[in-house]
Amino acid sequence: MTSTQERTEPTDNGADAPAPELVQERVERIRRRLERLIGIAATEGNTLTALRNGDEIFPAMLARIRAAEHTVDMMTFVYWRGDIARDFARALADRAKAGVRVRLLLDGFGSRLIEKELLAEMERAGVQVAWFRRPLTLSPLKQNHRCHRKVLVVDEQTAFTGGVGIAEEWCGDARNEREWRDTHVEVRGPAVDGIAAAFAQNWAECHDELFDDRDRFVPHRPEGDSVVQVVRGSASFGWQDMQTLIRVMLESAEERFRLATAYFSPDAYFIELLCAAARRGVEVEILLPGPHTDKRVCQLAGQHYYEDLTSCGVKIYQYQPTMMHAKVITVDGVAALVGSTNFNRRSLDHDEEIMLAVLDQEFTATLDDHFDDDVRSAELIREGRWKRRSVLQRAREAAVIPIRRFL
Repeated sequence: MTSTQERTEPTDNGADAPAPELVQERVERIRRRLERLIGIAATEGNTLTALRNGDEIFPAMLARIRAAEHTVDMMTFVYWRGDIARDFARALADRAKAGVRVRLLLDGFGSRLIEKELLAEMERAGVQVAWFRRPLTLSPLKQNHRCHRKVLVVDEQTAFTGGVGIAEEWCGDARNEREWRDTHVEVRGPAVDGIAAAFAQNWAECHDELFDDRDRFVPHRPEGDSVVQVVRGSASFGWQDMQTLIRVMLESAEERFRLATAYFSPDAYFIELLCAAARRGVEVEILLPGPHTDKRVCQLAGQHYYEDLTSCGVKIYQYQPTMMHAKVITVDGVAALVGSTNFNRRSLDHDEEIMLAVLDQEFTATLDDHFDDDVRSAELIREGRWKRRSVLQRAREAAVIPIRRFL
């Protein structure tokens, strides 16, 4: 077979780009690996729109809700307080009053701060509200397993998923520490059914009614060219689909692997996978929260491995303007993961999660452009400097190791 180095074509700026046939080979290889190892068929004919930060995300979601004619299904981990919380509650209540079936699934721990009056307003309007594993009603074994999925499905035709919760922190455009940086995706096409299944799976645990006569199961027309596999992680024991998903992406990378995550606290196994990719010549870049993080303990757990990672060539950037909350992976400019899963033990082992595995060069290029822009506002962790970190910093990192699996 002709080598990768030989099968390139010059681009307009003089750099070598993979030849089209090589790109197609990479796409097919990743697709078959994902389908075989996860057991979920990818769908074709989808269109995806990457939405960056609250100024793009919330208006798009609210517009779809307000235009709903048949059904609205929404679930979230975080539903807190503030104007945006009231905007969503009123939009959902208005559609319920208009005869639309509206279902809202809230995590019993993550959404505990929601204003009770908002709940009452929605329920009076006819919104069906259910809670996922409220702590006071759980056995000890279920307390640590949460529903971290973020899903909105409107009229079975349009869906949203990503990292955003319903709270003031996500409003704005990451201009300061009060406006978090995040990514959400609007999806149309056959992949909507997979996202709807994520909602239905958790709704079935929390509600006696699995479906009603307003479930239409509508056919999907081709909307675009994106190939999408919807992967659902489940809160249980053993090797999980999310671990397999990330491992496939890491081990399939040939040129570049990029990771943006809010919470970076993997185990030694995934640290070795990252280092192995770097050692075989893959450019591995990781974008993490910097001075603004809502979980300092989790950050310390990840910082314990900075020296190991930088010594084998991994580039680590800490985002400076505000909390980095996106969950995005891109591979070789042809594949992307985006959804609710962080690179920590909680997401990989304990929580209900959802990720979109997307095979689409244009969509991946958009996410790579976002990454490039974010890196310009980030600080590179230099290997030599991190080796000289203080004894106090080292002690803090070591102190959180025993609880890393719960972070």
